[in-house]
Amino acid sequence: MTVPLAVAIVMSIAAAATPLLIAALGELVVEKSGVLNLGVEGMMLIGAVTGFAVSYTTGVPALGAVAAMAAGALAALIFGVLTLTLMANQVATGLALTIFGTGISALLGAPYVGITTAVLGPIFPAALADHPVLKVVFGYSPLVYVGLALTVAVWWFLKHSRAGLILRAVGESDEAAHAIGYPVLKVRYLAVLFGGAMAGLAGCYYSLVLTPMWAERLTAGRGWIAIALVVFASWRPGWVLIGAYLFGAVMTLELQSKAAGFSFFAPELLASLPYLATIVVLAIISAGRKSAKTAAPACLGRPFRAST
Repeated sequence: MTVPLAVAIVMSIAAAATPLLIAALGELVVEKSGVLNLGVEGMMLIGAVTGFAVSYTTGVPALGAVAAMAAGALAALIFGVLTLTLMANQVATGLALTIFGTGISALLGAPYVGITTAVLGPIFPAALADHPVLKVVFGYSPLVYVGLALTVAVWWFLKHSRAGLILRAVGESDEAAHAIGYPVLKVRYLAVLFGGAMAGLAGCYYSLVLTPMWAERLTAGRGWIAIALVVFASWRPGWVLIGAYLFGAVMTLELQSKAAGFSFFAPELLASLPYLATIVVLAIISAGRKSAKTAAPACLGRPFRAST
């Protein structure tokens, strides 16, 4: 039985959007705490190679996903020590983390180039996951459902939990939060570790789900799109979800156009559409920088030194 085209398109969009969604939600929490980490791409690559290596070695993709989260969090910890404790420039350190992640992932992944591993496949019974129509609901990798659940969890955490209120307070006025007794550095460290874990998880989606093999620069710059998504969404989880699926639709356009034999535009132009869309989104937001500043956490990117 042939899978309906609409089902295939929806599943392709979800597959393309999920790593962007997970990475962007992690970065959103980090930025809500007042920290700007531009090293998402590097942490995604570290997560991708770690997840693949552990999955290939153990034969358990789920263990690879957990290892990817741990590796991403460890990379984020390095960033945290440099920027929060040693107060290095956050922008420069984030860029350095991306360069470091690109290099270390290429080094560690060299023995695994061209090798395949087990896929982190659907969790529902085959009767549902392989059904031509029902698979649009039940046929995804567990990480697709994790991304959707994470959106709700981050929204609830920031909006309705005491811990989320403290995190937002730290991001809006670290001095005031410190004055009333909140541990600013501890909150920011936890947020940075969470963001790193989510970037690692998003990275392993490429090596364990989309293309269950390792290749250098596997994430292809998607970490930068995740950062742009946070700004596009004005630091709101619901809009991150919408933005991720919009970008996923743009990415899917290239594949569907090739499959349909549509050759009016060059393939290279279609492949560049997600990145062009990222530039357009950031340009539009920059044009309305007054409203963007209002939406951004007031202490974003600003170092904090506890006053005595």
